Amino acid sequence: MAPPSQLAIATSAVTRLVKEEASYHKELEQQQARLEKLKQVSSDEENAEWNLKQENRALDETKAMFPQLRKRIQESLAKLEQQLAQGEQNSPEEVTKAQDAVASAKNAIKETS
Repeated sequence: MAPPSQLAIATSAVTRLVKEEASYHKELEQQQARLEKLKQVSSDEENAEWNLKQENRALDETKAMFPQLRKRIQESLAKLEQQLAQGEQNSPEEVTKAQDAVASAKNAIKETS
């Protein structure tokens, strides 16, 4: 089996990063929900303050990932667009996947801006 082309590699990198960002957004929502639940219920618990502090720390760490991730997406997107512009001998299927990955990455960047 032939090794994957540079276009296929760049496409999968962009796709993976977009999925990773979506996963972080989902995790952020879950953490915010847990934090709100702890704030409402925690006054009865013995170590409520510590639990809140830990959840806040986890929430902050998740939020800190977004700028780094956005930068990586933009870099990978630029590389993928460069690969598409070079117009090497790629299969139409690879080109279509690459164009879809470009669209989803641009959409992800636009949503988080």
